[in-house]
Amino acid sequence: MATADITVIGLRTGPESHASEYIAEIQRRLANQDKVAYQLHGMGTSLEGTAEDILALAAELHKVPFELGVPRVYTVIKLDDPADRPAQTLAEKVESVKTRL
Repeated sequence: MATADITVIGLRTGPESHASEYIAEIQRRLANQDKVAYQLHGMGTSLEGTAEDILALAAELHKVPFELGVPRVYTVIKLDDPADRPAQTLAEKVESVKTRL
């Protein structure tokens, strides 16, 4: 299982430049699909699934701010696709660190 972190940033200026508008739409799109597990956090969204499904979904999510009229979009993706631990989840990664604390 691959894991990833994605942050989609719409770049625009002015008094009506609220990121929550397109972030909410991204979360609705995530809720309407069933291939990739996800969890919103303060700096982006964590994803779990196959690398292929994550990358395809990331391409779709990158387009959301454009669809809402944002003129420029900057997307950051960190992808971990471990061949040595193909079933490891995000929760297991966190638990591995906690056991060492």
